[in-house]
Amino acid sequence: MLSFLCAQNQQHSTKSRRDFLRLGTLGLTGLTLADLLRVEAQAGIQRSPKAIINVHLDGGPPHMDTIDLKPEAPVEIRGEFQPIASSVPGIQLCELLPRMAAQADQFAFVRSLVGSAGAHDAFQCQSGFRKKDMLSVGGRPALGSVVSRLKGSPRDRAPLFVDLMQGRGQVRNSARPGFLGPSFQPFRPDISDLFERQLEKGMQNELKRLGEEHQVSLKLNPSLTLKRLENRTTLLSELDTIRRKVDASGMMDAMDRFSQQAVSILTSGRLADALDLEQEDPAVLARYALPGQPEAKRFYTSEGPESTKKFLLARRLIEAGVRCVSISISDFDTHSSNFSRMRQLLPIVDHGLSTLVSDLEERGMLEDVTIVAWGEFGRTPRINSKNGGRDHWPRVGPAILAGGGMRTGQIIGATDRTASAVTDRPVQYKDIFATLYHNLGIDPHAVTITDPRGRPQYLLDEGQRLPELV
Repeated sequence: MLSFLCAQNQQHSTKSRRDFLRLGTLGLTGLTLADLLRVEAQAGIQRSPKAIINVHLDGGPPHMDTIDLKPEAPVEIRGEFQPIASSVPGIQLCELLPRMAAQADQFAFVRSLVGSAGAHDAFQCQSGFRKKDMLSVGGRPALGSVVSRLKGSPRDRAPLFVDLMQGRGQVRNSARPGFLGPSFQPFRPDISDLFERQLEKGMQNELKRLGEEHQVSLKLNPSLTLKRLENRTTLLSELDTIRRKVDASGMMDAMDRFSQQAVSILTSGRLADALDLEQEDPAVLARYALPGQPEAKRFYTSEGPESTKKFLLARRLIEAGVRCVSISISDFDTHSSNFSRMRQLLPIVDHGLSTLVSDLEERGMLEDVTIVAWGEFGRTPRINSKNGGRDHWPRVGPAILAGGGMRTGQIIGATDRTASAVTDRPVQYKDIFATLYHNLGIDPHAVTITDPRGRPQYLLDEGQRLPELV
């Protein structure tokens, strides 16, 4: 199963079926993901294929060691890595990104990302806003939560927003629904307690209330909890009974959205099958595996070589109907040992992103799926002599985009000779989000959502989509 989902489970090579069920991702139908998609297509159940895969490089990636190398700068700035030519004339990348260099025509490299809040919180990479914006009413919502609000239905067979960001504590909960409230929070399959609360508390209370109002017995067996569940047949039978009663009495629309979606997700096998990599073609699994990394090799970072499968998981979730997937690659906070960490982290990013792009293209999905990879800021041009690291540098950072029908194979923006400041085409976080919304078919300056005070709020208060790309 997904041996890399939780922070501690690198110590565990597999998960039992019961463990998988307790993640809240229940494959209840016995059908494979391909079977389910085929049946739903035949039934005319379709959804817009436009989607976002948001890759957070947790800690802040060093721009001068990735996509903006300065080989002519003094050694204390240029560091240990050399630039290599790419498939696009004039574009050079770090020597640790050879696959992306070979596919440079399928990527756009932003070297001039500015406006960072300067904090270890991925919320700005989830929404475009700083976390303090509208904090008095709950804060701004993440893009995935907005998509759930605008495009979602309580009867969706899969949540529209899935968050797989298993980074450090301050980053892990960055995908927040803000003032939209908990009904629009992302689905977190690595936190079983969250789904247990959804099912056991939210549904129990809502079903009890509705049953009292309509004089219908609607309740889960008190002895049936996910912790006690040993086989899916029992839960399927229980939930099918509830669903028949709810549908027959016309009360489904009256149920709380949160509870409705819990029912829909549980009674559909799509999400569970998407998360079960054992159902993937072994050849595809092998393709995503990071080559040349023996299992015994010690990793300085928490992102071992298995983490490349997060990119495959993102693709499977998009196929299952998820519209926004967030994943993280951790340990870019390189105050020390910057270069040894980059030698382990950058091959993961290089292999994961390049394989994902090729896979999506071969499946005819790349035009509809936009990928963005970035972090909360860049890193200092000057290497700190004490620890051989690079510190925080909010003045400029990198971003990498692909897919979404964008014009790729180009560099956007430039920095000075030491990568300290932007000299051409500064790009704001909200400019990136305006581009993402555009690729989803949403105008963020025309569409509004209502805040708790009853006031309409535009999805973005500033920022323009990047004309170079769209």
